[in-house]
Amino acid sequence: MASRLVPLACRIAPRASRQFQRAQWRAFSVSRPSWNESGSLNVHRDTPQNNLKIPFKFTPQNEELIQEIVSRYPSQYKKAAVMPLLDLGQRQHGFCSISVMNEVARILEMPPMRVYEVATFYTMYNRDPVGKFHVQVCTTTPCMLCDSDSVMKACEDVLGVHHGETTADGLFTFSEVECLGACANAPMVQINDDYYEDLTYDSTVNLLKALKHAAQTTGAQPGDKGLASGSGKGSLNVEAGAGEALANQQGREYAAGGAKLPSPGPLSGRKSCEPAGGLTCLTSEPWGNETLRKDGEL
Repeated sequence: MASRLVPLACRIAPRASRQFQRAQWRAFSVSRPSWNESGSLNVHRDTPQNNLKIPFKFTPQNEELIQEIVSRYPSQYKKAAVMPLLDLGQRQHGFCSISVMNEVARILEMPPMRVYEVATFYTMYNRDPVGKFHVQVCTTTPCMLCDSDSVMKACEDVLGVHHGETTADGLFTFSEVECLGACANAPMVQINDDYYEDLTYDSTVNLLKALKHAAQTTGAQPGDKGLASGSGKGSLNVEAGAGEALANQQGREYAAGGAKLPSPGPLSGRKSCEPAGGLTCLTSEPWGNETLRKDGEL
């Protein structure tokens, strides 16, 4: 009997000891909260500018636009219009407040939480008030390699604020953002809806000074919703058509309402994302034997 039990005990003992020594819990580790770098919590905190007591309703003009937007989707999928309606509310109100989100939820017959989830996920929805000019500087790898640090420094020097802050007059909000999809023209900055590309320290300084001068010339106020939004007495919408035509012709300057601004796009002199050295790398006639057909087929 002993000869049978001893081998069995030898096999069972190590297995039992391993099970006893195995930890029954996961190791605990401490990491920095992700929101510590993102700049805003994914929760709502009442502020004097953003709380449920501040009513919000779309203007009659925007209500007509909402009907057109919602009609693009099947009636049972009205909630698919949540993103364009949030954008429309942000453009009217200046930022995506809790009242804006609740009104969108009411119109689309959605649970408010579903609207909050969208607004907190996408970074283009500003859930805090921003200035008339929202300066968003891209510092992702392509822009960083092309010296986006100098663009950041220019913004700090001219505006007198760090990223994530708004100037004392409420006209400029300075933000550092991830890739905006204009890597071929790095470094670049998005100001409201416009892209300014191929920037240097000097061209960024000149751009921001031009925006400051435009605000002074047109009497822009911090409450105005944007340079060409049509809101507030500081709007340049009066002569926008003439300014756009001028920008299309020369591609370098936008003039309207007595203010002059660089037109959006590359500020280096090149058009779009053409090579910096010109449209072609050929500097002389191609050498070698003739390769083109002469029989008229091509």
